Amino acid sequence: MKIPKSRHKSVLLNNKKTERKRDVKAAAFPDSDEDFPLLKAKRQFKGTGTKNRKAPLTDDDAESFDDQPPKKKRKRAPQAEPVYVIPEVERKETTFHGRLGYACLNTILRNKKPADKAVFCSRTCRIDTIKKNGIEWVKDLGRRNVEDMLKIIEWNEENNIRFMRLSSEMFPFASHELYGYSLDYCAPVLAEVGALANKYGHRLTAHPGQFTQLGSPRDSVVKASIRELEYHAQMLSLMGIGPDGVIIIHGGGVYGDKEAALARIRKTVEEDLPKAVRDRLVLENDELCYNAADLLPICEKLDIPLIFDHHHDTLNPSPDLTPREIIARTNIIFARRGIKPKQHLSEPREGAVTVMERRAHAGRCQRLPEALPDDMDLMIEAKDKEQAVLHLYRLYNLQPVIHGACHVKFIF
Repeated sequence: MKIPKSRHKSVLLNNKKTERKRDVKAAAFPDSDEDFPLLKAKRQFKGTGTKNRKAPLTDDDAESFDDQPPKKKRKRAPQAEPVYVIPEVERKETTFHGRLGYACLNTILRNKKPADKAVFCSRTCRIDTIKKNGIEWVKDLGRRNVEDMLKIIEWNEENNIRFMRLSSEMFPFASHELYGYSLDYCAPVLAEVGALANKYGHRLTAHPGQFTQLGSPRDSVVKASIRELEYHAQMLSLMGIGPDGVIIIHGGGVYGDKEAALARIRKTVEEDLPKAVRDRLVLENDELCYNAADLLPICEKLDIPLIFDHHHDTLNPSPDLTPREIIARTNIIFARRGIKPKQHLSEPREGAVTVMERRAHAGRCQRLPEALPDDMDLMIEAKDKEQAVLHLYRLYNLQPVIHGACHVKFIF
């Protein structure tokens, strides 16, 4: 084979280097029979052949390893608790003196280190895991979630937060058609949670997910929605929570005909909902399908309170109805039912422009709404959870705030 000229030149140089090294080694070891060119050739392929492979261990090697003491694992130095520098806030004035609450998760307790010290109530799984581990394993997740609620309530009391929404994932798949289960097995722990909340005067509520659609044209969806509502009603009842423990749902989809969907909601509530569910059911205006004006007639007809969401009303306002007028009408229902009035507050993320962008909640709220009554409960729907409540406490001087319970991080 003919070598190209450029490559031929480098080959000649390499050969000359090899010859010089061979001559040096031959001078150093005159009596050696070693084939130095062959040694060089083997070294050129180091790492690709058997030369680089480790020889198998012998019995002597094994004995020498046995004699060596095991290596001790280095212990990680414990991490110091972070020291947060909480900036001052510009104070604002309000006559509001009701309760502020947050939903489902406490960021301070959830992020405790190490991970096995974390406190939260949304341990869940997938159906494949149920098939593999069995229903008792899943029910144990629910028990652990409820046990952690005791710790969250204690933290809330220490930090003057007396209103919270329970996680809908407290009992994974409890309302599932095939893998659902009763909560009676966890009744003693649920009773502990309710007793502690009632002792401190805390309000606990629930808000099933978006798939709870009482106005769906599909019978299977409506039945699944009723099962989901029954699960939440049983959870609140076993806790011993009174009528203030409401279950909030949205109107759901319009399915191409809003009036027909509203008629189905009314029919389902009147004919299919168990009394235990209907006694706790409230409706909430949303940002896309049903504004407060759409829901108020059915709420007044069925004596179901309306939860007024200020942010949703901004995105999907009610024509010819101001927030004050809406609140006045729904508060009549609250009073007639003997339920403490409740509203929702959130703000869009900074820089949001379109409706879809403005739907997403900001980390915290920077102001209380002008139409807010003085004495009612306001759920703060913000990404920073309990931190968003503490932020409003500081802004409006609503409650004393423990410095160590605050952190400066904002979620946008």
